[in-house]
Amino acid sequence: MKAVEFHLPQDVDKSFIVFRETGDFFPAPWHYHAHYEFVLVTKSTGRRMIGDHIGYFDEGDLVFLGSLLPHVWVNDPVYLNRQADHKADALVIHFTNDFLGDDFMNIPEIENFRKVMKLAERGMSLKGETREKINEIIKKMPEMNGLHRLSSLFLIFDIMSNTTEYDLLASPRFVQNFHYDSSERFKKITGYIMENFDKDISLAEIASVGSMGVTAFCNFFKEQFRVTFVEYLTTVRIGHACKLLSQNDRNVVEVAYECGFNNLANFNRQFKKLKDMTPSDYRKTLNI
Repeated sequence: MKAVEFHLPQDVDKSFIVFRETGDFFPAPWHYHAHYEFVLVTKSTGRRMIGDHIGYFDEGDLVFLGSLLPHVWVNDPVYLNRQADHKADALVIHFTNDFLGDDFMNIPEIENFRKVMKLAERGMSLKGETREKINEIIKKMPEMNGLHRLSSLFLIFDIMSNTTEYDLLASPRFVQNFHYDSSERFKKITGYIMENFDKDISLAEIASVGSMGVTAFCNFFKEQFRVTFVEYLTTVRIGHACKLLSQNDRNVVEVAYECGFNNLANFNRQFKKLKDMTPSDYRKTLNI
């Protein structure tokens, strides 16, 4: 399933895009684009695929997507068969990294939001009060112009910069285009993981790559990724498994061992924990 690259139109008198997507169902195919994107579903239900993550959406669902992250929203059959008693509807915001100039994202006031943009490379599902606040702002933006519209986007940036109410979606392994502005130590650690995730990696081994003791490494890793090393390694392995499963030339047992799992039961358990479905069901779901 190859993603289509979209080039999005923009009004010449506006620095970023706000639009309503409405119809019997959401028509866009599996695609990606250079823009960062907020998607608020106001009506309809279905499933969304973001990178290698498959989740379900209904009214009020809000996600923030990084640049070049493939995604698609697939409505439930009642919409696809045009049997729903209302239209599918969503509000969307698109902006580029340089939508206010080359240096805008480097100003001190935007530092915390830059970190959020890094996280968005995996896709972020917003929840709780954060989602409620941002949803109310987005609902009003189609009728806004000028500084009112721009200041509302800045308010969203501020809310995003000060929240922990989100879930990351695509796995690190799937996201091939991300780059971290960090130390050489950090790059060595992530590089080692990506090259050796299919093998057993002990804490002592990976800590030595960063020239740290095990305790210092665990603290360092949790601060950078907001998950433990073991949790991160599992997401990398499952992300690679999703890629192999999509190729249809390996059975589930082969995929499990190629991704570093020593037994099929553990692979199935970890896959279902992260994807809410079995590897076999995931392979069937890719036929969208």
